[in-house]
Amino acid sequence: MKARLNTICRHPIKSHGRESLASVRLSAGAGLPWDRHWAVAHDAARLVEGWNPCVNFARGSKAPALMAINAALDESTATVTLTHPEREPLTFRPDDAADLPRFLDWVRELNPAGRAMPERIVSAGRIMSDTDYPSVSILNLASSTNLGARMGMDLSPLRWRGNLWVEGWQPWAEWYLVGRRLRIGDALLEVRERIERCNATKANPVTGRIEGDTLAGLRSAFGHQDFGVYAVVVEGGEIAPGMEVTIQ
Repeated sequence: MKARLNTICRHPIKSHGRESLASVRLSAGAGLPWDRHWAVAHDAARLVEGWNPCVNFARGSKAPALMAINAALDESTATVTLTHPEREPLTFRPDDAADLPRFLDWVRELNPAGRAMPERIVSAGRIMSDTDYPSVSILNLASSTNLGARMGMDLSPLRWRGNLWVEGWQPWAEWYLVGRRLRIGDALLEVRERIERCNATKANPVTGRIEGDTLAGLRSAFGHQDFGVYAVVVEGGEIAPGMEVTIQ
C-alpha cells in the first residue's frame, strides 16, 4: 500500500479548535496557512515581541475542556466560529478588540479555577507553533491505531492536534524519518525532530474530559512520550488528501 495524505487539519487559534481542509498551499519556510495564527495569552504570561513559547498561553495540557473545541475560519474576514458541546457557538474576530470580552466570557469556564486565566489574544506574524521555528506536524494514522490497541481503547486522531495525517506507513515508521524529506505533490518537507507529547493528549476530543493516559501508554511501550514529527517546508505547493507521500 502506498503512503498517502489522509487528512489536513489546522488550528486557527492555538489550543482552541481544529478544522479539516480539502486542500492547502504550503509555502517554503512557513507553517500551514492560518495554523496557530492566534494564541490566547493568560494573565501570567510574560510575552516578548513575535513568537513566544507555549507556557504563556491557555492550552489543553492545563485545561482539557479546550480539547473539545472545533473551529471554522473565514479567511476573507479573519472571522472564527468556535463550537463546544457545553457552549453555544461563538462567531468573532480575534483581531477585533471589541470582540475580546465575548470570547473571554465564552471560554472562561472551560479553564479550571485556580490557574492563570485567559486574558488576551495575540499573533506573531507567523505560526505560533510549539517549536521556535515555523513547523508542520506530520502524524501516522497507524501509530495512533497501534497505541490505542496497546491501551485497549479507541484513540481519536484529534487527540494529537496534527496538521498532516499519513495512511499507509507501518506503525511508528515516522520516528525514523528525522533528517529525511517527504514529497507530497509539488511540496517538499524535511523532517526535523520528533514531537514530545503533553497532558493535552489524555483528553477525549469529543467531551474534553480526561479519558485514557496516552503518556503512560507511550512510556510503557517505548520508554518515552514521543508521537509524530515536526517538519519544515522546503519547497511549497498545493497539497490535498489522497496525494501520494514519498520518502526521499
